[in-house]
Amino acid sequence: MPKKGESKKLRVSEQIIGPLGDPGSLYFQMKQFLQYQRERSYSERTVGNREDLLIAFIRWCDERGLTRPQEITRPILERYQRHLFLYRKADGEALSARSQTVRITPIRVWFKWLTKSNRILYNPASDLDLPRMEQRLPKHILSGDEAERILNVPDTQTSTGIRDRAMLETLYSTGMRRMELIGLSWSAIDYERGTVMIRQGKGKKDRMIPIGERALAWISKYRDDVRPQFAMAQDDGTLFLTQQGEGFSPNRLTQLVREHIEKANIGKRGSCHLFRHTMATLMLENGADIRFIQAMLGHVSLNTTQIYTQVSIRALKEIHTATHPARLQRQHSASETMAEILSDDPVTALLTALDAEADEERDQA
Repeated sequence: MPKKGESKKLRVSEQIIGPLGDPGSLYFQMKQFLQYQRERSYSERTVGNREDLLIAFIRWCDERGLTRPQEITRPILERYQRHLFLYRKADGEALSARSQTVRITPIRVWFKWLTKSNRILYNPASDLDLPRMEQRLPKHILSGDEAERILNVPDTQTSTGIRDRAMLETLYSTGMRRMELIGLSWSAIDYERGTVMIRQGKGKKDRMIPIGERALAWISKYRDDVRPQFAMAQDDGTLFLTQQGEGFSPNRLTQLVREHIEKANIGKRGSCHLFRHTMATLMLENGADIRFIQAMLGHVSLNTTQIYTQVSIRALKEIHTATHPARLQRQHSASETMAEILSDDPVTALLTALDAEADEERDQA
C-alpha cells in the first residue's frame, strides 16, 4: 500500500518486456540497475521516475527486435534521440530540449553502470550528445497584489479552506518545493524562532529557512482547529493532510493549487512552482542578495563554477523580513522590473534553474 504522499498509480514496468526469464535482457538488467540505486539510498521517487523513462526506451527497443544491452550501439541511441525529437504529445506539441534530456539522462547513467559492472564491453552512451538546453526564464511571475488575490481565494470559514490558505501561505513565504511541502512534518515548524526545517529536500539535503509571521499564524490556526479533525489514530506527523487523513500526493497538491490560481482570475497559469518563482523574483527586486535567495531555495550552486559560503539562519531571517513582499505589503508589477534584475548573469542563471525545476515537476506529474 502506498505511503502518505506517494502516487497510487500502477507503474508501467509491472509487465515484463522482452524474453521471459532471461537475466541478460534489457528489462532484467534494468531491474538490477534500479535495485543497485536503491541500495545506494536514492529516493524511491527518483528510482521510480528513472524506471518509467527506461521502460519507455526498452519498449522502443523491443519493437525493433532489440532485447539485450549488447545489441545497443551508439547509432541505435541516436535513432532514439531522433524519435524523441520527432515525438508529439497529446496536445500536438514537441518535447522541449529539457524534456528530451530528462529522458536520455537515465539511459546514459544506466549504460555507464552496465559498463562499470562488466555487463557490456563498451559504453555506447559515453559520448552521446544531449540536446542543447535553451536558457528559458519562468513564463509567469506574480505581482504582490496577484499573490494576495490567490491567497484570499480559499474559504477560511471551512476546514479545508483554512488548510488550503495555510498551504498557500507556506509556499509563498518560504518558496519551498512541492515535494518539500508534502513531506513537511508538524514538528519541523519552530514557531518561536520563525523557522522551518526541511528534511531531506532535493538531493537529500536538510536546510533551515525562515517563514513569515502571517504564514505561521495560518499554520497555527490549521494545526489547532483543523488538523485534529483530519488526523487518523495512527498519525505519522505529516503536517498537511487531506480530509481522509492522508498526506497529499504530488498530483493532488498540484491540482489543488492550480484550481485556486484559476479562481483568482488573474490571467496567469501555474501551480506550486509559481509561488517559488514569485518569492525569488520579488525578493530580488526588493534588494535581497542572490546568496540569500539561493539558501532559501536550497540550490547548491547557480552553476558549476559558483560556490557560495553558508548563510546563517539569523541573517537569512533578517533578509526575509526586509524583502519578502508579504511582509512589505507592496504591490509589484514583475514585468516592469524584470529587465533590471536580469542584467546580472547569476540572477538569470537562478531564474532559469527555477524554470527547469518547474519542467521537471511537470514531467513527473
